[in-house]
Amino acid sequence: MNIIFLGPPGAGKGTQAQLICQKLGIPQISTGDMLRAAIANQTETGLKAKSFMDAGQLVPDEVVIAIVKERLQAEDCKAGYILDGFPRTVAQAVALGGIADIQAVVNIAVADEALVKRLSGRRVCPVCGAPYSVERLAGQTQCAVDGATLIQRDDDKPETVLGRLTVYHQKTAPLIDFYRKEGKLLDIDGDQDAQAVTAAILTALEAK
Repeated sequence: MNIIFLGPPGAGKGTQAQLICQKLGIPQISTGDMLRAAIANQTETGLKAKSFMDAGQLVPDEVVIAIVKERLQAEDCKAGYILDGFPRTVAQAVALGGIADIQAVVNIAVADEALVKRLSGRRVCPVCGAPYSVERLAGQTQCAVDGATLIQRDDDKPETVLGRLTVYHQKTAPLIDFYRKEGKLLDIDGDQDAQAVTAAILTALEAK
């Protein structure tokens, strides 16, 4: 099955995509991974993308789509795949429809208030990157792995989280409507524990 994962920052989209990939035995593909692989392999489209990135410019849609097409033709995608973080716009979704047969679009929905609380309550270890929740720390301020003092990332501060969510809604709401009209959207309640979300996604996919 060829699947797209959508979800706002902090909804657990990347984690769920990873878990579902393990269950289904298919690869998880992110835009960043595709770009890095194309550049590392020095493919024609990879070198094109690198020229834009080296100049500090956004990689144009046509180059990104060409890289996606290359990646989806790889052997490990023959049994299916999960696209995580692509498409980001309706224009990209339309272009993707011309090169791939997407069967399901998993939309992990979480209310903004819950996301702000979840993300602004996140602390990370500056050394190993391990994430922690303030609610579970119970006053602990050091990383359990290496003892480093935990920090709050700038993009996890409440005002920054709200800004990220505003951008997400502006760019992704049209994408949600686009796939809903195509009958491919599966709405999943992301405001529950990770195991329950995984179970809900698998149930929805099986019913597809």
